[in-house]
Amino acid sequence: MSIVVGDRRLTIDDVVRVARHGETVELSPAAVERIKTCRGMLTKKIAAREIMYGVNTGIGELSEVVLTDEQVEQFQRYLIYNHAAGFGEPCPVEHVRAAMFSRIAVHAQGHSGCRPDITRTYVEMLNKGVTPVACEKGSVGACGDLSPMSQVALSLLGEGECFYKGERMPARQAMERSGIAIPGLHARDGLAAINGSNLINGIGCLVLHDAERWIKQAEIAAAMALEALLANMKPYQARLHELRGFRGAITSAANLRAVMNGSDLATGKLKVKVQDAYSMRSTPQVIGALRDSMRFAREQFEIELNGVADNPIFCPGENIVLTGANFQGSPMTLPLDTVAAGVTMVSVLSERRLNRLLNSALSVGLPPFLTKGAGMFSGLMLSQYTADTLIVEQRILSAPSCVQSIPAAADQEDFVSMGMNSALKSRQILKNAHAILGIELIAAAQALDFREFGFGAGTRAARTAVRRVVAHLDEDRPLFTDHNNMSVAVERCEILDAVEKEIGPLGSSW
Repeated sequence: MSIVVGDRRLTIDDVVRVARHGETVELSPAAVERIKTCRGMLTKKIAAREIMYGVNTGIGELSEVVLTDEQVEQFQRYLIYNHAAGFGEPCPVEHVRAAMFSRIAVHAQGHSGCRPDITRTYVEMLNKGVTPVACEKGSVGACGDLSPMSQVALSLLGEGECFYKGERMPARQAMERSGIAIPGLHARDGLAAINGSNLINGIGCLVLHDAERWIKQAEIAAAMALEALLANMKPYQARLHELRGFRGAITSAANLRAVMNGSDLATGKLKVKVQDAYSMRSTPQVIGALRDSMRFAREQFEIELNGVADNPIFCPGENIVLTGANFQGSPMTLPLDTVAAGVTMVSVLSERRLNRLLNSALSVGLPPFLTKGAGMFSGLMLSQYTADTLIVEQRILSAPSCVQSIPAAADQEDFVSMGMNSALKSRQILKNAHAILGIELIAAAQALDFREFGFGAGTRAARTAVRRVVAHLDEDRPLFTDHNNMSVAVERCEILDAVEKEIGPLGSSW
């Protein structure tokens, strides 16, 4: 089914379906009428020579320069040219598709003033798989993602480059092959195509979607490690977390119990310590803190996805033009910075459980480095090295972007969000997190192979899923293949899918 924009509230899942899975997009009739009505208002004001920022004036520090009638039409082309000033590798196709979908959603509100042809062209490009090439770096996240969104908008002129059917080619060629008419840019059209933090929003939506699934797999890995370390089960009881009241911790503890349900650890058959280390018994509180931050981040990103992020903003009902800073990325940058740091925090916790699995002084009877041939063999010793260096990179990247403003545009734009830095580093932090968690899963499965008691149904399913990817380590072998394959399995949610198939869906915190 198509996703209809303009008649209901959009969600992060909608972004994923369009950006990643190629779901088709439609504009609702009501959205089309709103866009037409707004454009009609703008046309009248241009004819009346009313001064409007970015329509018949320059932009930024040049906003006091009033354009002639002839310049108004040409200005939009030059605006796109001079703002297409990025650097670096092309954004992944799914990121650009997410940004285009986000921009369509803004236009559908009927406050941007562009021609309907502009929005319809973006819809058609999404549906026919034409994706503009946009450099990853260049946006400061205020006045929106001007640089990458301008590269996207070049396609509206038949300029720049696009990906189409797996090939990179000139935009005009891609548009012709796909049968999409090039609309050109008239008054206001260019600025309406670029003046929002849509790439930040698109990337962030995808990161948040993936992070939630990573969190659930972090809980599965934790449950496996807890069983392998003969954990005391009292710290995961519902009553304990309900007394404190944090929703994330309540959910995380419930997920741990669900994975370990049926374990002999819960029956009292096995002797356990009175109290375990923090890296074990604090797991619901730590993962739960990330869950609570995720809930706020999701709310912020979905507000942005359904809001009017533009400047100026045209209100046909009141016949007024509002100027401000609804392009500012800070409402997304701060929560995304927090989620990224939270993923790092949970990765640190994962590594600390890994340490307990590998250290025979802490592992409650497991062999050193999870190998029976310690001395001749080093087992998973070096896997911890890899996890550690990935965590150090995460820690470096966890410095917040939202406080890194550098003024630009002759100090007219003297505070910016640097939200694109947040989006890019969040993606890298999560990429490392897949590998770190994969290493804990390998170690936990190896440790469980040495235990001889009944595990929880979810734990058994997870170990079986790990074994489909990585064999038991009888004797030393190069481990980089295991690490890389397990990271891919985590990214693809193979462990999560196997566990949920066995015990049912794990809970979320929203």
